[in-house]
Amino acid sequence: MQFLIRSAHIIDAASSFDGQVVDILVENGVIQQIGQDLSAPADSRVIESANLHVSPGWVDMRVLAQDPGYEHKEDISSVCRAAAAGGFTDIALLPNTLPVVDDKGILGYVRRMAEGQPVSVHIIAAVTRKAVGEDFTEMLDLHHAGAVAFSDGTHPLQNPDLLLKTLQYLQPINGLLMNRPEEQLLTRFGQMHEGRQSTLLGLKGIPALAEELFIERDIRLLDYVLGERTGAEGLESGGTIDAPGSLLHFSTISTARSVELIRQAKAAGLPVSCDVAVHQLIFDDSALAGFDTNLKVNPPFRSPDDLAALWAGLADDTIDAIVSDHSPQDAESKNLEFDQAEFGMIGLETVFAASITHNRMLSLSKLIGKFTARPRQILRLPAIRIAEGQAATVTLFDPTDEWTYERTVSKSKNSPFLGQTFTGRVVGIIHRGLFNPTT
Repeated sequence: MQFLIRSAHIIDAASSFDGQVVDILVENGVIQQIGQDLSAPADSRVIESANLHVSPGWVDMRVLAQDPGYEHKEDISSVCRAAAAGGFTDIALLPNTLPVVDDKGILGYVRRMAEGQPVSVHIIAAVTRKAVGEDFTEMLDLHHAGAVAFSDGTHPLQNPDLLLKTLQYLQPINGLLMNRPEEQLLTRFGQMHEGRQSTLLGLKGIPALAEELFIERDIRLLDYVLGERTGAEGLESGGTIDAPGSLLHFSTISTARSVELIRQAKAAGLPVSCDVAVHQLIFDDSALAGFDTNLKVNPPFRSPDDLAALWAGLADDTIDAIVSDHSPQDAESKNLEFDQAEFGMIGLETVFAASITHNRMLSLSKLIGKFTARPRQILRLPAIRIAEGQAATVTLFDPTDEWTYERTVSKSKNSPFLGQTFTGRVVGIIHRGLFNPTT
């Protein structure tokens, strides 16, 4: 099948066409020609839109698919449709299913279910059996079976010895450990960020310290494993802000101190990376005044100062990626009193629109980079470049178009954004030789 993308503004720092407005001819999934005023072959489909932009396909590094085990909340097919609607060509799935993705059989099931979907599905396998933090999985087997990273997903690795040995195990195979930083002994029964707002609302707080202690601990353990530096003196030495590889990735950081700790670790040359959930860039803890359970997430919305620090971390590349942290929950899990409701919100379809609508300081090119080159690099995925002869895995979007998020293709509806108007609309994706438009 042939597609002619007409008058597209290219956003791709690795492409010689970056910043140019050109036509792109795609045939059988390959970019055949890039230039001005290209002729449309007789059997081609012309894709055009006002203010059309094209970038390499977007990657979401943190998606909970709920399949197998909780298919009434989401399944592989519905999560892939939601990802395509949000402009993603690739998603990385957390292992927190029933059963947990902790052996080759379950990993194989997910891979089979992902065949023929509009997006590529990459599997994050569990570090420990059943993701309960006790016994190791067969990580080498899972790595050879196609796992792109290892994580207990929604369950932080609490045991420092387990984390240390995991880092030692993964380093020789160029593996990646992803950990959500939370010292759970400090957050038990917590419902929202610990601060003035939690006191006013009468809700048990989740202290920022619980995240920050975890990050400091993990960085120190990584430093110990590498054996290149010891103690605070090593971590305060000079270096570059951006290490190309990553052995340890912090998922969904949320506090100013967390940003600073990771900034220091990168400056010391440690192979660390991190991401932030898009909703953490939009809401602070005052948003919970109405007790909307769709806003109950973990980590929780922090203070306005923390929110500003997250944007600053994106701007100086301390924070590598923006993720949806897509966590589908059915009505029975959300239509409850606030302290009884499950954590999580869906977000695949609104990541780009929400981030660009509320953008504080990033250029469009840098913002798109948080969905493209760096996530691919962290997950060890092949690089994508808009150039002749390259595979056509691209996202098409209009950064200025206004639209209203009226319905979701996800099975769950736990989004605070339904009914809201955004700036920035996804036009569609081209992947595996097919064009999947959003409308």
